[in-house]
Amino acid sequence: MAELTYREAVRDALSQAMRGDERVFMMGEDIAEMGGSMGVTTGMLAEFGPQRIRNTPISEIAIVGAGIGAAVQGMLPVVEIMYEDFLTISMEQIVNQAAKHRTMSGGQVKVPLTIRTQGGAGWSPGAQHAQQLEAWFTHVPGLKVVFASTPEDVRGLLWSAIYDPNPVIFFEHRTLYPIKGEVPDTIAPIPLGKARVHREGGDCTVVATGRLVHEALKAAELAEKDGISIEVVDPRTLSPLDADALVASVRKTTRCVTAHEAVVQGGFGAELAAVIQHGAFDYLDAPIERVGAKFAPLAFAPVMEEFIVPHASDVLDAVKKTLARA
Repeated sequence: MAELTYREAVRDALSQAMRGDERVFMMGEDIAEMGGSMGVTTGMLAEFGPQRIRNTPISEIAIVGAGIGAAVQGMLPVVEIMYEDFLTISMEQIVNQAAKHRTMSGGQVKVPLTIRTQGGAGWSPGAQHAQQLEAWFTHVPGLKVVFASTPEDVRGLLWSAIYDPNPVIFFEHRTLYPIKGEVPDTIAPIPLGKARVHREGGDCTVVATGRLVHEALKAAELAEKDGISIEVVDPRTLSPLDADALVASVRKTTRCVTAHEAVVQGGFGAELAAVIQHGAFDYLDAPIERVGAKFAPLAFAPVMEEFIVPHASDVLDAVKKTLARA
C-alpha cells in the first residue's frame, strides 16, 4: 500500500484517468501553470499539455456550460470550480441543463461531467469562500453528489465519478488536502452510493461527512475513555445515499447523531435523520441529534470561525445527549 496525501490522491486519480483515456481532460481557473488554487493540478500541464489542462476565463457559468457541451459530445470532462461558493454562479447550467438533459432526451443524451470543487472552514477565507453547500445539490434529481473524507476514498470515488454517465458534483474539503493515508497500489474504483464504516461501535452511530468524519473519530476516541462506544459511518456519496448501511448501523446501536460542517438548519443532516428514523424508528432509544455550524455567515476572524463550525467536542456532547435520553 502506498501512502498519499488527499491532494496527491486527487491528482493521481486525474492523472491515471488522463493517461489511459484521451477523452478525459480538465478545465478551470488557473489550473495550468499555477496548478489550481490548492495545488491539486501541479505538474499536470507539463505532462498533458494545454489542450487537456485548460485555463479558462473567470466565468463559472462558461466553465460548466463548456463542460456540458464536451460531455454530450462524448468527452469525459473534469471541470474545477475554484471555491464551491462559486457554484452559485453556474447554477442554471448545473440544475437546469446538466441535470436534465438525460431525462429530457429520453435517455439519448448523457452528460458524463465531473465538477470538482472545494470549500469549508479552517483557513479563515471569509463568508464568501468557505461555505458548505452540498445539501443544495442533493435536492436536484439528475445529479450525483460525492463528498470524500480520506485519500483512499477520494481517489476511488473520483475515478468512479469520471466514468459515471451522469453529472457528478464532487466536493473536497480544503483542510483535508494535507492529510495522509494508505491507498491501494493500483486504482480501486469505489462505487458511488456505498457508505463506509470507519469505526465499529455499539452505543451510538455518528453519520458524518467530510471534515466531520475526522472530528467524529476524535470524539469516538474521547468517548472510549468514558466507556462509550461510537460507530462512525461516512455515506461518502450523498446522492444516491446508501440508506441501507445507515439504517443497519442505527438498528445495531439504537442511537444516532448526524454531523456535518454546513449549518444545521436545512443541512444534509436533516435528510439523514429522516431516512434513518423511517428505516429504524422501532429501534431508536432516543431522538436523533444533529451537529453542524451555527446559523451565521462564516466569520473572517479565526477565533470566530472556530466558534461557528462544529468540532469533536460538539459531536461528543450530542452523543452524550442521546445517551441521557435513553
